[in-house]
Amino acid sequence: MNIEKLTITGVKAIVNMHSNIQDVKNALEQKINLYEYSDNLRPITLNLSSVLRVCLLAGLSDNCKRNSNDLDGLPVDSTPYATTFFSKADIGSMFEALLKLRYHDVDDVDWSIPANVSKAIGREILRGRDILMQEGGIDAWLCNTPLRGGGSLTDEIPELNLRIGEYENGMDAFLDINTRAIANTQVLVAGTTGSGKTNLLAVLINQIRSCSSDSHYPVNFLLFDYKGEFSDPDNAAWLEKFDTDEKAILRPVERPLPFTPFTDFTGKPINEVNMYATTLSSALRAIAPTTISAKMENRLAVAIINAYKVKNFKPITFKEILQYYLAPLPENKRNESDSVTSALEQLIRANLFEEEDRIDLINDCYIIDLGRFPKDEILAKAIVYFVISKLNNIYENLPKQAVNDERVELRHFTIIDEAHYMLGFENKPLQNLIAVGRNKGMSIILATQNMESFKSKHFDFYANAQYPLIMKQQQQNDAVIRDLFGVSGNGLQELKQAITGLQKGELITRDATNAALGIGKTWQKIKVTHLI
Repeated sequence: MNIEKLTITGVKAIVNMHSNIQDVKNALEQKINLYEYSDNLRPITLNLSSVLRVCLLAGLSDNCKRNSNDLDGLPVDSTPYATTFFSKADIGSMFEALLKLRYHDVDDVDWSIPANVSKAIGREILRGRDILMQEGGIDAWLCNTPLRGGGSLTDEIPELNLRIGEYENGMDAFLDINTRAIANTQVLVAGTTGSGKTNLLAVLINQIRSCSSDSHYPVNFLLFDYKGEFSDPDNAAWLEKFDTDEKAILRPVERPLPFTPFTDFTGKPINEVNMYATTLSSALRAIAPTTISAKMENRLAVAIINAYKVKNFKPITFKEILQYYLAPLPENKRNESDSVTSALEQLIRANLFEEEDRIDLINDCYIIDLGRFPKDEILAKAIVYFVISKLNNIYENLPKQAVNDERVELRHFTIIDEAHYMLGFENKPLQNLIAVGRNKGMSIILATQNMESFKSKHFDFYANAQYPLIMKQQQQNDAVIRDLFGVSGNGLQELKQAITGLQKGELITRDATNAALGIGKTWQKIKVTHLI
């Protein structure tokens, strides 16, 4: 068959590809990493695409004669290679040329069939694995991961078109996350226990990382793991699907989170501290387990300001806030507890945060394990609130994201599972992150059990969501459904019946095209890919 018909379009990995190259991955990482790291640094973890690409190049460098028997016994998986595997730096044309060179005289294979090309690529990867694992093989190769690019690399902003499953007609279902045509990148997920919500979150993270982690513009993520599923050692294999490892997991129940939750106001005007103190005292009132009066809240704000003044506007601590909250009281009254002292004492005992920054939250992937904290009590709420506040501080100091004619750069995704615990009060950091994050390349996924949780008097979460993904619901709210999908009358009843009939792993989302044209159904049903 004509070798010129060989193209890399539609090719897929072979079965068990990851386990087949794990030894190479380990050997490469051992070669490029230091023997020891301090607490604030992590060893380099190579993503799967980089290792596969090195193996493929090594295999294609061998000029031994190929034959059709090379392709025997290589079953093709249903999983395609990462989106950037062939597109990065336009390397696909080189791979195509090398494959044609090595297989030009194998004329008993139909090269127009993608499965045969997939097998040839798989065979070359395995050949490269064997070459690299020979003594001294790796020393002949250089692993180089380019840094995030500047203006000259904007053409290489990855296309974040997330394949999350299939429509009812069998067509692939995609979420366009970063073209310039969409209004924003926020995602809302609502699904009751057993609806498949955890798998959907995993699919979203997997696709975000698969599309970007091997590019010049990797999209990192921060996941608040309320149920502890993603942090569970029994589920460690999940981390490979997100191109990260167990070092991504932060467990504040065991050791403090490696950064200060408080803003550094060094060199800033006192008015900024005053506004911050008011917001922070209101937040503590909202997340405290008992009522904090307006008088206590005002005294708390003054204590925060005084603590900053004494520290010359450097980041403060909960212990210092408590100290200055008690300072105005007579000596004999300072041992009497009120709602504020009780809340601050819980935060101090829990020792949730370090007093200085040891990591940068957006330049790597992290999963914060909240599984052992009561979900609706102060410690879990404080962690989420202050980490979101920290992200705001980071983003304020970043330049706008890179753009080109078609796409915008995304730097980071924040995923809050069980988000309803953080939506019932005026959560200023979260609202600000949703409202302005896109200009700095940040997006957010909020997941909750019931769609009603997104109907807040404090903030319109629906208006700021590009994609509402509605799974099985225990109860439905007509007003919410009308707001989300623009339906009424018979259309509303039809949609409610469709939501009632959803099975595990199915969801309904808005059909933006039909909604804009005013024709057909304004929604579509999707069967989500099973990943975990």
